[in-house]
Amino acid sequence: MNLPAETQNRKADHLRICLEEDVQFHQTTGLERYRFTHCCLPELDRSEIDLTTTFLGKQLSAPLLISSMTGGTELAKTINYRLAEVAQHYNIAMGVGSQRVAVENPQVADTFAVRSVAPDILLFANLGAVQLNYTYGIDECRRVIDLLEADALILHINPLQECVQSNGDTNFRGLLDKINELCSDISIPVIAKEVGNGISAAMAKKLMEAGVSAIDVAGAGGTSWAKVEGERATDAKQRRLGNTFADWGLPTAECITGIRAITPDIPLIASGGLRNGLEVAKAIALGADLAGLAWPFLQAAAESENALYTLVDILIAEITTVLFCTGNATLFDLKHSGALQRLG
Repeated sequence: MNLPAETQNRKADHLRICLEEDVQFHQTTGLERYRFTHCCLPELDRSEIDLTTTFLGKQLSAPLLISSMTGGTELAKTINYRLAEVAQHYNIAMGVGSQRVAVENPQVADTFAVRSVAPDILLFANLGAVQLNYTYGIDECRRVIDLLEADALILHINPLQECVQSNGDTNFRGLLDKINELCSDISIPVIAKEVGNGISAAMAKKLMEAGVSAIDVAGAGGTSWAKVEGERATDAKQRRLGNTFADWGLPTAECITGIRAITPDIPLIASGGLRNGLEVAKAIALGADLAGLAWPFLQAAAESENALYTLVDILIAEITTVLFCTGNATLFDLKHSGALQRLG
């Protein structure tokens, strides 16, 4: 099978498996270890609560990111356009799935090109960092950025997924230096993102020193890409690897608190297993600036446009309710309120 077809088939497999198979972590995000202190008399009008925030210089109406998921197939195109339309409607951020498939096969570029339906959103392009060791460079990065008219470039970092993936790309040597060169040469911010196994404080420090502008922790607790690749595996060894490492990684809450302990300022996205607005609010209270959700958005987008609008309405209502019932009028107030307490 030629490389573009192989990549395209892999994208189709990923969508099918995530929608149809049980590939969620058994371990948790760690957010359940925290509880908000209830305020029985908020002294607020709920209708005046303000969820607006700014990320990478762009104002959003809520601290929500539709996390990177898909592209490269007709179903992926339908999903991406539905996601982009809802992002535009609610003025929330969106990332697309890895655009490597569009670099290899420009005929599928339109499955990512959502700017036509979302002219105003904060939109992230996406490539695997490891591709910088496999012939990719500044030109390929600029191509995916231009395709989206993107506001930032996600470099996703996925060593475990590549280990489990049949014929995965596993040469990660020297990547920090190449990320540093890319950050120096590119005109938009670069976001370093894991894919569900987490970014530690120590690694975040190295990535910041290499020049990345933001971190997406993508911690453990949501979709396990070891499980996904294990489901796709063509041989017993790869299937075994997928099972063995199904729950490998740093819980999302631990990533947020660890990174915030060493830097109060880096723009920080919490993702990895977030399923509702209460968990979004916990992530924000722990120090995240934005909360990324993938699986809930994928499920809703695969169902219908209406399901997506309903999901975002619910998420916003849940976040608003947290602020109201903790006596906080804004996200800034919530972060500095001390209302979130660790149990035990």
